[in-house]
Amino acid sequence: MRKPLLSLVAVLGLAACATEPTMGPPPPPPSGPVAVSIAPNIAAALSDPSRPAADMIRDKDRHPGEVLTFAGVRQGAKVADLIPGGGYFTRILSKAVGPRGHVYAYVPDELTKLAKREPAVNAIARDPAYSNVTVVLNTLPNFSTPEKLDLVFTAQNYHDMHDKFMGPADLSVVNRQIFKALKPGGVYLVIDHSAEAGSGLRDTETLHRIDSAVVKSEVTAAGFIFEGESKVLRDAADSRKVGVFDPSIRGKTDQFVFKFRKPSR
Repeated sequence: MRKPLLSLVAVLGLAACATEPTMGPPPPPPSGPVAVSIAPNIAAALSDPSRPAADMIRDKDRHPGEVLTFAGVRQGAKVADLIPGGGYFTRILSKAVGPRGHVYAYVPDELTKLAKREPAVNAIARDPAYSNVTVVLNTLPNFSTPEKLDLVFTAQNYHDMHDKFMGPADLSVVNRQIFKALKPGGVYLVIDHSAEAGSGLRDTETLHRIDSAVVKSEVTAAGFIFEGESKVLRDAADSRKVGVFDPSIRGKTDQFVFKFRKPSR
């Protein structure tokens, strides 16, 4: 019973002593998300006691630490949270940029008129715990902020801008306005639900998904440089054929996280 084991040890010993590789190139790296060291200011923002417990529960699926570290959010930064919804990211950004930074929660008038109520993020701006948050109400094509920005951030909203209830907006205009609002070297981070490759804008109204190639093409056409993608929200189990609100997939969609940068010159 010991001979097979001794043989195996001998084979391994010979392989270790070999000067040339005998098994070809190394295997590719694992396809799953790679562990990211979350920046200290972002880690502190995530654990801030001012955050609602319901938001913290969502962190497991939304990976805000990895996403905002990828975006490069630093203390003192000036940031726009474009279409902030209930303010999940607004709160995190507020604490991550700190008192020397500022967050402009940009709510398009198109949404306010549709909802027929004040934006939910107004409550955050009124909270003394988030005194560095300002709500900006204006149309999408008129996107601007009172000062130049380090980051424009939008999560799960880009596809909506192509939909009828948003105008639809002319994304060539919107992206150029975002480009103008950023400082040289500033970042535009776009997160959205993936549609099938080659589907273009087919699924924006129905499935609330968008072909990532369309986003890349539209944003770079405005002058941005595509700097890379974080795969922390990728999910190969998503067929991309089901609406994002379907119970079978909600909260588990395949999402792309694209980082674009305005050239420094």
